Amino acid sequence: MNQTYNIAILDFYNGYPNEGMRCIKSLINSSFSELGINGQYEVFDIRGNAEIPKIEKFDAFISTGGPGSPVLENAEWEKSFGQFLDDLIAYNKENDLKKHLLLICHSYQFMVQYFHLGVVCKRMSTSFGVMTVHKTEAGSKDPLFDKLEDPFWAVDSRDYQVIQPNEDYLNKLGAKVLFLEKIRPHIPLERAVMGIRLTDEILGLQFHPEADSEGMSRYFLQEDKRMAVIAEHGEEKLETMLEQLEDEDKIKLTESVIIPGFLKNAIQSVQSAAIC
Repeated sequence: MNQTYNIAILDFYNGYPNEGMRCIKSLINSSFSELGINGQYEVFDIRGNAEIPKIEKFDAFISTGGPGSPVLENAEWEKSFGQFLDDLIAYNKENDLKKHLLLICHSYQFMVQYFHLGVVCKRMSTSFGVMTVHKTEAGSKDPLFDKLEDPFWAVDSRDYQVIQPNEDYLNKLGAKVLFLEKIRPHIPLERAVMGIRLTDEILGLQFHPEADSEGMSRYFLQEDKRMAVIAEHGEEKLETMLEQLEDEDKIKLTESVIIPGFLKNAIQSVQSAAIC
C-alpha cells in the first residue's frame, strides 16, 4: 500500500484575503504530482484560532506570511506557536525521522523574535515588488538554492524588516544567515536579513517563494487591485513589476526552485528514515 504524505499549512493570514495560500496549495499539489506520490494537506489557523498541528501526524510544515504587525505581544496564539517551534526542534533531535518547516515573511519574523536572532522593526517605507536577493557565504553553500543565481529575484511585500542579526544567539543555535536584501549604495541604512536557516530542517525566508507570475499578474490586473497599487506605489512601479513577473529567469525560476525543493527534501527524509 502506498504511503500518503501529509503537509500542514500554518495559516498566518488571520482571515485576510490573500493570494499566498492559493500559491502554496498549488505548489504542494504539483510537487506531489512531480514526485509521483500520494499526498494531502491540512490548513491550521494559527493567529485566529491558535490551531497547532500534531508534529507526529505531518511530514512537513509550511508557515505563511500575513498582514499586520509581526511584533510579538504575548498573545495566546504566540505562546502556542512558540511552543510548537520548541517541540519541533526537540522532536528532530530525538528522532531519526526529521520533520521540515518553512516559515515565510510574517512567520519568519516570528521565528527571529522568538529565538532572539535579530531585531524586527518597521521600515521607513514599504518594500513592494520584484526585488533582488543576495546570498551570503552560507546561502551560497546551501544546496536548496543551488539553481538560483546570486543575486536571484523574489517577490517582496513588507512593512517590517529583520536587522541587526544577533551573532551570539545565531552561533548558540547553529543558525546561519542566508540572504540579504538588495544593495542600495545611495541609502545609508542597514540591509535587512532576508533568510535564516535555523537548523538543517527549519528555514525562514522574508520574501515570498510561493509567488507565481501568472496568478500575481492576474491579481494585479484586476481594476481595484491595479488602482490600489498605483495609488500606493505609482503606475511605473506596477508596470515594471508586471514585466518582471513574466521573465523566466526571475520569479518563475524562484517559484520553481524553493518550495518544490523544500518539499522534495522533506519527503526524501521520510523515505530515507523508512528504509533505515
